[in-house]
Amino acid sequence: MIMKITATQKQIRQTPRKMRLVANQVKDLPLEQAMRQLAVINRRASLSILKVVKQAIANAMNNHRLPFESLVLSSIQVTPGAVYKRWRAVSRGRAHSIMKRTSHIRVELEVKEDKPKKSADVKTTAKKETKKTDKKTKVVTPAKKKVTTKVKKNK
Repeated sequence: MIMKITATQKQIRQTPRKMRLVANQVKDLPLEQAMRQLAVINRRASLSILKVVKQAIANAMNNHRLPFESLVLSSIQVTPGAVYKRWRAVSRGRAHSIMKRTSHIRVELEVKEDKPKKSADVKTTAKKETKKTDKKTKVVTPAKKKVTTKVKKNK
């Protein structure tokens, strides 16, 4: 059974589309590298996502007593939240609508399980290595060129 640790942040006042640009950059990275990447990305969304990732790590370490090294970033989901609808006055006494979008972030961490290798896998890798070492390779050195100098005779 795989244990999943989650952390969510709701109603962040930024559009989901802009948040997904940052989330998609780091979702396939290892956890430590993802945190480093989020720290240097020059976008406002990276701060919000980094906070949620840190909260998920804190949940795993404090609530479940898991070490940081055993955690893997499973998924980052950015979903749309409520939309604040406002309006702006324009010419001729009319109004244009403004939609202020919000988003929800959900980060899931998994516990990394190190599976022991099967003995059959070890045997096949050992056979492959012996085949590679059985072949004798000849080192070919390029033949030395004779250096000839031409001397011009002055008349």
